[in-house]
Amino acid sequence: MYGPGDVRVEERDDPKIVEPTDAILRISATCVCGSDLWAWRGINRLTEPTPFGHEYCGIVEEIGSEVTSIKVGEFVIGSFFASDNTCPHCRAGYQTSCQHRALMSGCQAEAVRVPLADGTLVATPEVPPKELIPSLLTLSDVAGTGWFAAAAANVQPGMTVAVVGDGAVGLLGVLAAAQLGAERILAMSRHEPRQKLAREYGATEIVTERGDEGVARIKDLTDGIGADAVLECVGTDESMTQAIRSTRPGGFVGFVGVPHGVNVPGELLFSSHVGLLGGPAPVRRFLPDLIDRVWTGKIDPGKVFDLTLPLEQIADGYRAMDDRRAIKAFVLP
Repeated sequence: MYGPGDVRVEERDDPKIVEPTDAILRISATCVCGSDLWAWRGINRLTEPTPFGHEYCGIVEEIGSEVTSIKVGEFVIGSFFASDNTCPHCRAGYQTSCQHRALMSGCQAEAVRVPLADGTLVATPEVPPKELIPSLLTLSDVAGTGWFAAAAANVQPGMTVAVVGDGAVGLLGVLAAAQLGAERILAMSRHEPRQKLAREYGATEIVTERGDEGVARIKDLTDGIGADAVLECVGTDESMTQAIRSTRPGGFVGFVGVPHGVNVPGELLFSSHVGLLGGPAPVRRFLPDLIDRVWTGKIDPGKVFDLTLPLEQIADGYRAMDDRRAIKAFVLP
């Protein structure tokens, strides 16, 4: 990415093993993330041309001399942050706060170097059929992020859950809430194709209102109480305020939208009795379970991909997502 609205596909040197804990992956599929659009729109500013992409899955092509948990030829998935999976933060389940973490970038490519391969990559039972690859790719970020939003909001069986945001993460937050046993799931969306997918994933009601009207509608649907848990999957000040105000006292907001201009007044938080937990999703914590759910057909998160493009046309994927003509662009090197 050279700047706002300027993504180019260029030839670069093949990645090489740098550290003995590295692995080289041949990318089977990658994609465009909603968070990539912050730079595309010029909100996150770049100082130089920057390789993009942090979602990936593929075949192990080479491993460093100290890598023991994966083998050449295996199909693997990794988090958007590399982690050693052994430090205190990793052992507590927060691998995206690993003491040695490294942001994965440059994954919108044919191949990528993955540091800390033993702690980062998880192999599937065997090389998957092509039809499973979209769902497996979501586990690198958006499915795990939606799952973390639900886990952070303490979603429990029988709860009423509201989901703020109808992008891929919000839709997969609906899926996660359903898998975790929520009885009612209120999906906040104004976009008909996204509403349809939300219902497929388990949403019981659709809320089209936003801001104060959205809060009022959630309260109306819950007899004035508010939702037991709310998943905030956008990252704006309006979405965070809406999420907090839609939550009943004693409930939790799981927030995973990358914050831009978010200001949470202390008075609002103090008086609400609402808990907040979120941040960069530790998807590595959830990978083994989510791989099993995809492999056994319990979930199909790959439905969030509604546009498929070759790598050479990836800029079209950015445009389509920015214009909301696509939920998420699936990219084949």
